[in-house]
Amino acid sequence: MSKGVYKVTEEFEKKLSEYTGARYVVTVDNASNALFLALKYEKIEGKEITIPSRTYPSVPCEIIHAGGKVKFEPVEGKTIKGAYQLKNTNVWDSALRFTADMYIPNTHMCISFTGPYKHFKLSKGGAILTDNSKAYLWFKRARYSGRRECSYHDDHFDMLGWNFYMMPELAARGLLLMNQFYSMDGSKKHNEDLELPYPDLSKFQIYTK
Repeated sequence: MSKGVYKVTEEFEKKLSEYTGARYVVTVDNASNALFLALKYEKIEGKEITIPSRTYPSVPCEIIHAGGKVKFEPVEGKTIKGAYQLKNTNVWDSALRFTADMYIPNTHMCISFTGPYKHFKLSKGGAILTDNSKAYLWFKRARYSGRRECSYHDDHFDMLGWNFYMMPELAARGLLLMNQFYSMDGSKKHNEDLELPYPDLSKFQIYTK
């Protein structure tokens, strides 16, 4: 295990890695910021990114904040279920999926622990699942104001980042809550994809003007 700023956060990330099947996990303060970091890493500036017209409003916001352009794809009905890919990227919005061995290789899957409807009710938080070591190292610094995992008195600042790291108190609570996803014999429990209704965001010009 690497020398992290908060050991409890690394322990929580390791547990998430074991459960989801992702080689690397980087926790952040919410899933919207997870999407933003994943999209920034993908360098989507000027690219058109296609998403379902019915989704959580922060998704088009993060595409725009990361420099991309939003294209909406019509959705049958008023709900979406599980995870979907932000087309033209390797990024997946997995806010409605949290289950054993869920990780899809060669992707950056963004999961959510925020809100009353999630399987993992941590009150707030999110994470990026990836198998890309270069992306993993970038995400770790990007979430922590560009800092390396050392005292800022000893650091050499050469990266602009964001203040998106997960508070250690939440990570500690997350470690305790992970037990609910394992059976008494130690096997992983599987959870069904969630399905939730969302407004048709294609009706709002703010996302496409």
